[in-house]
Amino acid sequence: MAATTHTVTNQVPPLVGHDVFAADRVLSEAVERHVAPGVLPVALEELGELGRAAGSAQVQEWGVQANAYPPVLRTHDRYGHRIDEVEFHPSWHRLLGHAVSAGLTDAWGRPAGHVRRAAGFLVWTQAEAGHGCPLSMTHAAVPALRTDPALAAEWEPLLTSHTYGEGLGVPRRKTGVLFGMGMTEKQGGTDVRSNTTRAEPLSGEGEYLLTGHKWFCSAPMSDGFLVLAQAPGGLTCFLLPRVLPDGTRNVFAIQRLKDKLGNRSNASAEVEFDGTWARRVGEEGRGVRTIIEMVAATRLDCVVGSAALMRQAVAQAVHHSAYRGAFGGPLIDKPLMRNVLADLALESEAATVLAMRLASAYDTDTPQERAFLRLAVPAAKYWVTKRCSAVVGEALECLGGNGYVEESGMPRLLREAPLNSIWEGSGNVQALDVLRALRREPEALDAFLREVGQARGADHRLDAAIRDLLTELADLEGIEARARRVVERIALVLQGSLLVRWAPPEVSDAFCASRLGGDWGSAFGTLPHSLDLASVVARARPAGA
Repeated sequence: MAATTHTVTNQVPPLVGHDVFAADRVLSEAVERHVAPGVLPVALEELGELGRAAGSAQVQEWGVQANAYPPVLRTHDRYGHRIDEVEFHPSWHRLLGHAVSAGLTDAWGRPAGHVRRAAGFLVWTQAEAGHGCPLSMTHAAVPALRTDPALAAEWEPLLTSHTYGEGLGVPRRKTGVLFGMGMTEKQGGTDVRSNTTRAEPLSGEGEYLLTGHKWFCSAPMSDGFLVLAQAPGGLTCFLLPRVLPDGTRNVFAIQRLKDKLGNRSNASAEVEFDGTWARRVGEEGRGVRTIIEMVAATRLDCVVGSAALMRQAVAQAVHHSAYRGAFGGPLIDKPLMRNVLADLALESEAATVLAMRLASAYDTDTPQERAFLRLAVPAAKYWVTKRCSAVVGEALECLGGNGYVEESGMPRLLREAPLNSIWEGSGNVQALDVLRALRREPEALDAFLREVGQARGADHRLDAAIRDLLTELADLEGIEARARRVVERIALVLQGSLLVRWAPPEVSDAFCASRLGGDWGSAFGTLPHSLDLASVVARARPAGA
């Protein structure tokens, strides 16, 4: 074809070669707000390095390659020996290695460790979300292992290491390890108390042999797993290593890898145990209580991960609209597109602010903050993860046909978006967990009300929403059927209170008018036209890009 017929104009430059952290005003402000001055310079330096790497062309290409060449299961070697290994593209290992070296599995012992890690997780997983699973599981295993001081002393330094130890080996000889988790089974799914995997005690203290299966086993290439099985005393938590202390492989038969909608770079497996050696973690019969802190930490990562997907989608939409011309001017200046972009930006900012507030509560670790987390984490997990798919889908539409093709990266975000709403308990599980906290732990509601009460009087729509929520909570008749409605209002009131306290007035005004005041339609782009939408959009535009 003649070159004169193929002149390319009005195409948007790629969003590449920028600092993902510094370009995100909302996240940068949250880090400065929640990190003590003495730690802040170090935190900003490490997040800046991570942000520049995440925005680089090289790392973005790693993300493309890790998804274009998904993991492959190798059950046997050439001689017929069972090996049960998962092969990944080298780009997967590069992504994971950089993340580990940046401290994304190390939060529990560093000053402001959870805020620094959450911010880093939010930045880095914008380049590629799939490898966030082993990062999350490894980070979240620490509180469960701390129920057994001996196990914690053995494993925690390896879990929190900043050195990526690729490949299987004897754990004590490695410089760092990764952990996965196996709870669900075919017959029960979320109902883990119906698990049938058996644990038979051995003569050694805390040693058992496991027999059974796991329907979803996260990150099967990991060095160790926390799993649930039925011991003589009831459902119990166990630590299952892939390689035993003498160097032999533990019995861990990977039957197949799941063929998933998204999250293609990450391996999720069905596995079988047949006389598999494991160490008990915690007491017999208290498996759920032992592993629940791991579940809570991974639920927070679902919130952070969804905030990351939303931020990347909105950044791409705003960037595209700033450079793409239509009907006589840039899309970003068109009133209707501006309304859509502002609406999306509100969801993204509210998700980020909430995620970082939860991370800060982990760092503070007082009885009041622990009570606050008990209610706020499942409520946030319910709402933020559900909003993710809607936000990413609308952001893709902002790019039009350019967003529907794989090269844009938007389809990968859209396939990834539903995952966090399903992982670690889907919507109904989270809603029922909030009801459980309301019924059994009154201090959780007290802590929540103290939190939102800090913004009382600053916005009349927020004040009215708090009153309506209290009325809703006072009526317990048929509350299970209303659980989603109640939890949605809890999450929105919490987001509104945080934005009123910390966001610019144009952001909090738009959020309270639409999400709390009811001046909003059923689709994005229906904000009141009288609001300062241009400022909301400008705040969401990637700085320096």
